[in-house]
Amino acid sequence: MSDTVEKVKCLIIGSGPAGYTAAIYASRANMFPVLYQGTQPGGQLTTTNEVENWPGNPEGITGPEMMVGLQVQAQRFGTDVRDGWVTKVDFSGDIHKVWIQDDKEIHAETVIISTGATAKYLGLPSEQKYLNLGGGVSACAVCDGFFYRNQEVVIVGAGDSACEEAHYLSKLCTKVTMLVRSEQFRASKIMEARVRNTPNIEILLNTETDEVLGDGQVVTGVRAKNRVSGELFQIPATGFFVAIGHKPNTDIFADYLDLDETGYIKNVPGTAKTNVAGVFVGGDAADHVYRQAITAAGTGCMAALDAERYLASKE
Repeated sequence: MSDTVEKVKCLIIGSGPAGYTAAIYASRANMFPVLYQGTQPGGQLTTTNEVENWPGNPEGITGPEMMVGLQVQAQRFGTDVRDGWVTKVDFSGDIHKVWIQDDKEIHAETVIISTGATAKYLGLPSEQKYLNLGGGVSACAVCDGFFYRNQEVVIVGAGDSACEEAHYLSKLCTKVTMLVRSEQFRASKIMEARVRNTPNIEILLNTETDEVLGDGQVVTGVRAKNRVSGELFQIPATGFFVAIGHKPNTDIFADYLDLDETGYIKNVPGTAKTNVAGVFVGGDAADHVYRQAITAAGTGCMAALDAERYLASKE
């Protein structure tokens, strides 16, 4: 353990669009923020090849380029961007205690949590291969569906968000094949009815993914397995969408912050405030609805403004 405790005015945990936007606002308000990038610097966007829906980039931009730009902008105004991740917190008192990799202790007047969420994948080697290549595997239809216009795609999932994504894709793609592992949907009846009533969505119940097929560069199809008969069969597709949920990166805060049943941080509606004074949240750690870079940036701004007002009220 480090003997020296560092005192900071504003500590930002996480480095996606929410964290960096919070840093830009906090820096310009003379809050001298310290930002720890976390285990995935740049967040989920660093796994995104092409971002076409970020305003102001008419030609599109890659996820990593966008995150480097946000980092440089935050540093321009004085943000102290550091490697490392938080392993423990103590939010029981007025001063918020945070430990970096169990070694360094920081006492922060305000904390902005922007730790994001992690998309769940099936974990198949072939799925991970084409995900890492940017060759046709995605966990976000709204982000990537546009690239599969007039093509055939496969989506895996059985819940409301899977139905919503399948329906979204059906408006862009010639055919959407939906693989549901069990014999019934987990989705609400209204969402299930929506996909069942969409002519170009084919639903395969009791079906799981055996392998994502490709030519070494891009996805060309999916080998699926009927869980009742054991039969293997191929589905031609250029895109493979995984919609089996996200896990918010909030476990270390569970003893102090109010979380919902799936682990998302509960904020006071219309604000970035949590149930602990001086602790704020932005981005996907609190958002299971929109999950977009632009909404994360917006709530990162809110978190910095709320933190600035909190500090002003303490003077």
